[in-house]
Amino acid sequence: MSETTEPLVSVIVPIRNEEEFIVKTISSLLENDYPKDKIEVLVVDGMSDDRTREIVQEMARSDARLKLLDNPRRVTPVAMNIGIQNSRGEAIIIMGGHATVAPDFIAQSVRALNEHPEVCCAGGVIETIGMNYIGSVIATAMTSPFGVGGNNFRVRKTEGYVNALLFGAHRRSIFDKIGMFDEELVRNQDDDFIQRMIEAGEKQYMSPSIKSQYFCRASFRKLFRQYFQYGFWRIRTIQKHGKPATLRQIIPLTFVLGWIILCLAALMGSPFKIILGCYCALYIIVLFTGACFVSIEKGWKIGVLAPFAFILMHFGYGLGSLQGIWSWIICKGRYVSSGESFKMSR
Repeated sequence: MSETTEPLVSVIVPIRNEEEFIVKTISSLLENDYPKDKIEVLVVDGMSDDRTREIVQEMARSDARLKLLDNPRRVTPVAMNIGIQNSRGEAIIIMGGHATVAPDFIAQSVRALNEHPEVCCAGGVIETIGMNYIGSVIATAMTSPFGVGGNNFRVRKTEGYVNALLFGAHRRSIFDKIGMFDEELVRNQDDDFIQRMIEAGEKQYMSPSIKSQYFCRASFRKLFRQYFQYGFWRIRTIQKHGKPATLRQIIPLTFVLGWIILCLAALMGSPFKIILGCYCALYIIVLFTGACFVSIEKGWKIGVLAPFAFILMHFGYGLGSLQGIWSWIICKGRYVSSGESFKMSR
């Protein structure tokens, strides 16, 4: 990738039913201060049944850089691969349909790639934003170490090499080297791709100058479902690569197993009831501490509901992991449909 000539950048946006937000996403990309003839935006739609397709088609009529592609299977990694196969760029960025980017997002991404020729992907910090009260609570939980741990692209803000990025700019050569996204993995397909990059000896670089915003949805039910799916598909990813889980990946599973084992053991007598009480008290202390930190940073109105979001995330991921162990390891995937219940959705 030349430093003197700006490369063509392809931005792929997998979506379904995003009529309320898609204009903001596309506009933030097309209005970037990168040479206009060096940007193409490929929106890959999972057969939306709202006005999303009409909106994108109307915007495409006034800007030839924007194209609408179909994803009949309505599965996220399929959309990513369709976009990559139809792209022309030397650098490829995969965006979310519920996100916006800073005016210099593309230029800063290319700059980072040029300054670090040893990396295959460069990205930045994502600001998670809630669009109303519940959304703000969820956004705070998703950017808190008490919710997602400390080594996360939503939490970490320092520059340097990282193990995970979202909305990163990939060199096109990486797809030739390690292949495309695994279409079986309805969730965690990005984690699988990152693992393959690491196994191939590739590096990723984070720069705080690359800025984007993700607007989370205001639904505790959807938050639980999202993290349940993360846990479920995490087990399949670990199984696929044949590597032991990391501590961060295993904590939610062991946490939920602890509750199940202690609750069953408590039925046998008082000593286990005491242990269960201590386990419960310790978790309450953790939640209270998290609520205090959130209240100091965001105010008590956010802090008072933050523990509820933490609980949904912890139990959702842990229970999803348990379901994943049952489905993928014990039942060997015999009763898992081909993503029918985990298709792209709002």
